[in-house]
Amino acid sequence: MPRLSLVVPAYKVQGYLAECLDSVLGQDYTDFEIIAVDDCSPDGSGAILDEYAERDSRVHVIHLTENVGLGRARNAGLEKAAGDYVLFLDSDDTLTDGALTAIANRLEDTGDPEILVYDYARSYWDGRILPNQRADLLKGDGPDVFPLADRPQLLDLLQIVWNKAYSRDFIARHDLTFPPGYYEDAPWTFPSMISAERIALLDRVCVMYRQRREGGNILKTVSRKHFDVFDQYRRVFEFVDAHPELSQWRERLFRKMVNHYLTVLERPDRLPQDARAEFFHRAAEDYRARVPKDFQRPAGSRGHKYSLLERDAYTTMAGATTAARLRQAVKTRARTAIKRSKRSAMGIFYQSQLKLPLDENLALFSAYWSRSVSCNPAAIDAELARLAPHIRRVWAIRPDDVDRIPEGVEYVRVGSREYWAALARAKYLVNNVNFADRVVKREGQVHLQTHHGTPLKTMGLDQRKYPASTDMSFDKLLERSDRWDFSLSSNRFSTAVWERVYPCSFTSLESGYPRNDILVNATSHDVRRARAALGLADGTKAFLYMPTHREYQPGFVPSLDLARVAEDLGPDVTLLVRGHYFYGSSPHVAELRRSGRIVDVSGHTRVEELYLAADALITDYSSAMFDYAILDRPIITYAPDWDIYSAVRGTYFNLLQEPPGAVATSQADLIGLLVSDAYDGQEAAEHRAAFRRRFCEFDDGRAAERVVRRVFLGEATLLPFVPFAKRSHAPTPAQALELVEQA
Repeated sequence: MPRLSLVVPAYKVQGYLAECLDSVLGQDYTDFEIIAVDDCSPDGSGAILDEYAERDSRVHVIHLTENVGLGRARNAGLEKAAGDYVLFLDSDDTLTDGALTAIANRLEDTGDPEILVYDYARSYWDGRILPNQRADLLKGDGPDVFPLADRPQLLDLLQIVWNKAYSRDFIARHDLTFPPGYYEDAPWTFPSMISAERIALLDRVCVMYRQRREGGNILKTVSRKHFDVFDQYRRVFEFVDAHPELSQWRERLFRKMVNHYLTVLERPDRLPQDARAEFFHRAAEDYRARVPKDFQRPAGSRGHKYSLLERDAYTTMAGATTAARLRQAVKTRARTAIKRSKRSAMGIFYQSQLKLPLDENLALFSAYWSRSVSCNPAAIDAELARLAPHIRRVWAIRPDDVDRIPEGVEYVRVGSREYWAALARAKYLVNNVNFADRVVKREGQVHLQTHHGTPLKTMGLDQRKYPASTDMSFDKLLERSDRWDFSLSSNRFSTAVWERVYPCSFTSLESGYPRNDILVNATSHDVRRARAALGLADGTKAFLYMPTHREYQPGFVPSLDLARVAEDLGPDVTLLVRGHYFYGSSPHVAELRRSGRIVDVSGHTRVEELYLAADALITDYSSAMFDYAILDRPIITYAPDWDIYSAVRGTYFNLLQEPPGAVATSQADLIGLLVSDAYDGQEAAEHRAAFRRRFCEFDDGRAAERVVRRVFLGEATLLPFVPFAKRSHAPTPAQALELVEQA
């Protein structure tokens, strides 16, 4: 039997769940179990829990068949808990290092109390860590173990369950359970604290309480669901009524109730405007029904609000609230005027276009900071032409890149009047990065963020941990990301990352990457055409070398001696070398092109065609590996500077331990792999198979159609995925040649 049981309910937390579980499983204290409850979560939370359970026997998963809410999900976990003590941990929060050791030691030192209360801190998306404002209540002299009567001020702590360890015997003895509803902590916290005769304290931050930027907390949402608070305090007082020996707590609990009701009334992010009067009258009814005899109201403005409730004087309360709001409105109008003056810098023309109606049949596309017609936006463009030809498709292109635009593509030059008009009036804005800060998100516009790869390196807010890798403004980044309506994903891994590092209110669209449809659907003719365009003769083996950007290098400095590699591989091998798009065409590679066996493909706009043409991929940390894996062709990871790259840029997993194929950490190792054909051996194939299942799970050749039907045609249900085992992919160059010869 474990010493500690941690109950972790999960619902729509796939972006945070792994971090939560890692914070527990990484503790130096090991005598615990995790009872994880999938509350019928519609996202990938349940699958994440199952993956952790497969890897660690201390994780036990319960899958509920319907969504029952946080309280009843905790009950389900509580029924399975076997530890001496039960701890509750919300699945977007984390334990601090050493927390369980500190908790276990304190339990032992205090002789196994009924409840141990420990500290927490609030962690914000922008990196701020703020202490518990009432942390002082956990300090002080006195006995190690005491009843609440000795320190009644502990009831002034936030009424939460996850800052306490509860004796399982104590829970059973008092038949403690969580009720349904949204304020379910109150009927657990108050009865448990006033019933406990042996309470101990731990003056240590054990939990990081995540303050999510967007969503995640119904208690900070405008809704009638806040009326649930009345049912919860009814349960609290029914408990006191059933235990006359606890009547001494009635007045303090009454104050907690009234203050809670007033908080709901006073916060603008709680009640709908048309529900405020009804809520006030319900609160007044509870006040008069439960006010203790000879109750003394608090002094000052707080006491005045108590008296308004006692008299059910909603009109007076509403008048005072209106006056406060008028004062706030004056401040808001001043701020708005300042913002308007700043927006005037965008140009009078853009402002005038923003006042015109949206063009419901106009879509504006951009890719890689408007450098090309490529990537996911290009694939969506093509499918949109097929399924919704009535929608006009226009591309935003930088003036110095217009000569690279394919014939027949309609475009506007970035910065021109036509560009600003399209941004202002297009119903659909599609990009694989972000539009400029000055772009205004209009009501009714649909912003589709396609991204341009599965992330190995840290992205978004996670880059704050690696300041050497970026000088971006994260506030500005999130303001841009707030415009997204949809965020595309090709695997659950990416979905979880995007939702956590861009904490905005977009909808994740697990469709697969449209740009990768061709890798599934291409024919032998497509493969041969791609090779012919690069001048690759039949029988020539082509290795595509795609190193990624390194923040600690000022330019494209290949870590390979390309001439040496070409020489060692022989005349039947061609190296296709593509520098990261940040670098443009590399003069270093251009100098080596004269060898005849090195082709600089840095300027090729359709990387998917390079994938089709190549027999194998050599890369380091580029997201190309995730796309190329769809082809089920060999991938060689060449990572001579893994320690430096992972330290400077940060990564989401150890590529050397979970590679998509063979791994080389030196040029000699790489050449040895390529010459011996070990890069295509059984071990490499096993790595590739596991990698494909993890990262190519949604790429079945119909991603573009899914996106167009969902985003542009408004279909609510996504097309079903082709089962992974039944998916095809483009033929290899050798297979394509064989098919031609057979024909």
